[in-house]
Amino acid sequence: MPGRGGHQPPPRRPPAGGPPRGHPTPPGRPPRRKRWGFRRVVGVIMLVFLLFIASVWLYLEFSINRVDALADYEGRPAAAEGTNWLIVGSDSRENLDAEARKRLHTGGPEGNRTDTILLAHIPDNDTKPTLLSFPRDLNVEIPGHGVNKINAAFSLGGPQLLAQTVEQASGLHVDHYAEIGFGGFADVVDAIGGVTMDVPPGMVDGSNGVEIPEGKQELDGSQALSFVRMRKSEATPRSDLDRVVNQRKFMGAMASEMASPATLLNPFDLFPLLGAAPDALSIDEGDHLHNLVGLGWALRGISSGGMVNTTVPVSSGAATSFDQAKAQQLFEALRNDTEVPDSLIED
Repeated sequence: MPGRGGHQPPPRRPPAGGPPRGHPTPPGRPPRRKRWGFRRVVGVIMLVFLLFIASVWLYLEFSINRVDALADYEGRPAAAEGTNWLIVGSDSRENLDAEARKRLHTGGPEGNRTDTILLAHIPDNDTKPTLLSFPRDLNVEIPGHGVNKINAAFSLGGPQLLAQTVEQASGLHVDHYAEIGFGGFADVVDAIGGVTMDVPPGMVDGSNGVEIPEGKQELDGSQALSFVRMRKSEATPRSDLDRVVNQRKFMGAMASEMASPATLLNPFDLFPLLGAAPDALSIDEGDHLHNLVGLGWALRGISSGGMVNTTVPVSSGAATSFDQAKAQQLFEALRNDTEVPDSLIED
């Protein structure tokens, strides 16, 4: 409207620095795009990686088989220094058809004993962890069943009775339990593309004729199972005492292989391993994935000398009875997290 006196008000000037609000951007000036800087790209990659790790962790945590292996009972040894794992390799043929049993040379469908009984002690101080083998023919008192071979405890009462038998024989409290069967063991070895071992001459199994060539080589699942079970060959003149040494050597090589960048960064090894591990392994109901990670890290020391490897002292070459004095000395060292004397180490 005209102002008083007939004058027009002066036109409003646009604010300095650009067109008035509400007006479109002048032609010829494209809208500014946000750029993805190096830090933002790295941040997104790290986020995706962390989400992947979390997903894998949760998958394994809730997929691994659980068994009720460790139960309280009257007279159970009290927990002492360090952490003790009972590691069991069972001769279970469950889920193995006739073709698989033939390929793995496991014999008939029956089988519910333990070919491998190991106690892994992880100390709370800076002494070396210890991996201790119990020969399967060792005669011990099995609670409620009298004296029998230690591996009979598993067939008589499953993981609970075996754990109780080991605790009573050693006086050591078992904190964690892990078990793997024939088929699961072979599947894990195949999943990581085999395990490199230096095979001694004369590895021909007298019980089934299986032969493993001499020299450094990668063992597949079937060969690995034969390697850790073989005790009737020229390469194992001490029978079970030599077999348990081979079992510990193989466990160290396999743990190193599984934890190596060549496996963890190779999807062709990592994903088959993630698929095979949950079905292959059983742990106690109270155990978790972080417990297994700690065990696996300790087992890597077998190959590098960072872990004491020995067999429970026995009184004869047949490995059927304890050398009571030496065995108690060894168990006492583990109970107190003290160094195992060299005189007790048998490898």
